[in-house]
Amino acid sequence: MSDKPVCFIFLRSAFSRPVRSRGFTLLELLVVIVIIGLLAAYVGPRYFAQLGKSERGTAKAQIEGLSKALDTYRLDTGRYPTTEQGLNALVVRPQDEAKWSGPYLQKAVPLDPWGKPYVYRSPGQSDDFDLSSLGKDGQPGGEGDAADISYR
Repeated sequence: MSDKPVCFIFLRSAFSRPVRSRGFTLLELLVVIVIIGLLAAYVGPRYFAQLGKSERGTAKAQIEGLSKALDTYRLDTGRYPTTEQGLNALVVRPQDEAKWSGPYLQKAVPLDPWGKPYVYRSPGQSDDFDLSSLGKDGQPGGEGDAADISYR
């Protein structure tokens, strides 16, 4: 028998073997990349379609809020702001408005979700005022995300 402790022999034999680490093969990496690409191709268009839908919804909600503020302005002053005064009359008192009791918005007049100002006309073509966003393209007309969003 040997005078070396048994524990030492066991530990030495366990650590003396070379440890082989197994990496990923090129084929395995390519399969993972293809799967990720397929998922991105499937999910990406659905995600961006929802993004466009939410921007249109935001524009509709902002137009609705601005129209309520315009109605409150009319109740106080007896008329809607002129086209020249614009939506800014909801925040800053126009010089010729003695009955103005605003501000009618808590913050500045917002831009539409695409970063462009809302189009306001008073008197409007079909009503007391026209309030709209020109959509993503910023041009009148259009379809889909580029379609105009109007009040009423």
